[in-house]
Amino acid sequence: QVQLAESGGGTVQVGGSLRLSCAASGRTFSSYHMGWFRQAPGKEREFVAGISWSGDSTYYVDSVKGRFTISRDNAKNTLYLQMNSLKPEDTAVYYCGQGRRVYEPDYWGQGTQVTVSS
Repeated sequence: QVQLAESGGGTVQVGGSLRLSCAASGRTFSSYHMGWFRQAPGKEREFVAGISWSGDSTYYVDSVKGRFTISRDNAKNTLYLQMNSLKPEDTAVYYCGQGRRVYEPDYWGQGTQVTVSS
């Protein structure tokens, strides 16, 4: 049974930083692509960042390029999202996903709330 557990969310002021983590279990972590997605109130869930199974390739939505960094530690079965220079529009529930395609996960975590206050 695949389980993904996000952590690290919270409330931060504009310009601040947070680091999200996603601990994975249930199947071989290093065999699957991973991604971070977010859903703001009243909006559809959107792709934020993705990383290939090896970590060699990363992908970002334009709105976070230069501010967010996705990474993974295959030895620890953990995915990360370093978020810097946070803006109010980054406020959302952040989900990690795992699958054979970066943009279409097979499995999702339960989400962690990120709130950026101005």
